[in-house]
Amino acid sequence: MEQLYQRDIYGQTLAELGRENKNIVVLDADLSGSTRTSVFAKQFPERFFNFGVAEQNMMATAAGLASCGKLVFVSTFAMFATGRAWDQVRNTISYNNFDIKIVATHAGITVGPDGSSHQALEDVALMRVIPNMNIIVPCDGPQTSDAIKAAANTNGPFYVRLGRPKVATIENKPEFKLGKAQVLTEGNDLTIAACGIMVGEALVAAKNLLTKGIRARLINVHTIRPADSATILKAAKETAGIVVCEEHTVIGGLASSIDELVAENYPTRIVRVGIKNRFGQSGESADLLKEYNLTSLDIEKAALLCVT
Repeated sequence: MEQLYQRDIYGQTLAELGRENKNIVVLDADLSGSTRTSVFAKQFPERFFNFGVAEQNMMATAAGLASCGKLVFVSTFAMFATGRAWDQVRNTISYNNFDIKIVATHAGITVGPDGSSHQALEDVALMRVIPNMNIIVPCDGPQTSDAIKAAANTNGPFYVRLGRPKVATIENKPEFKLGKAQVLTEGNDLTIAACGIMVGEALVAAKNLLTKGIRARLINVHTIRPADSATILKAAKETAGIVVCEEHTVIGGLASSIDELVAENYPTRIVRVGIKNRFGQSGESADLLKEYNLTSLDIEKAALLCVT
């Protein structure tokens, strides 16, 4: 499978949108080379603004630009976008329901050697508690393009979560629709629900389970909000349980959103594959996935708990 950087695709898609829509402006916090907003900056320097290491000011300025009718894309690392600037995201962006797209890169444990200070493991949780905020966690490069275009064409604030390393392209996915999860494999023995980089790991686990006679229904939950309640509840009713996989703390993210949904509507067994009450640490991405039990083997073990 082709390996792509999600942030490369983001930069290319943003420049494409910039050519189509002269109302788009882009803000970055001195990380345009890493986030790839530099692609837009080179083509449209008059519509690009570098704020330096001043993420809070950047978010507040984004709100000002949006209040004047601009379509604003804001980028930095996920830790700084959601942690350092949370006050401004809540009070100046989401409270006013402004048309601002926060596209954050370098999310999750796979940031790698940069270590705990740069590994946003709580970012989805921080965004989920804010009213009006839409949240997308694309699984690969092509889906990143779909997510950026969907955000650009949908009014309101968005948080789009991207990683640092290359990720394998998932082949033969259904058409991307905002708020509509994608069923990648059919099965009635158990459900695996995943987002982001964990979709690729879950696909490997589903194939391994099939060799053991276990048919897993794999769901790519690319949109955390608005949630696809119908697809998740259908899976809860038709399978023995749900394994939820995310490169994020198990508190407040995808697992919590599914927990909340099924608890109120159709309680079933939930097994969570995610980061459990730990900070990150420096290391190579592959080693960290093993250390924090986020591999396909860990998903496979969790799935066996659901069917035994």
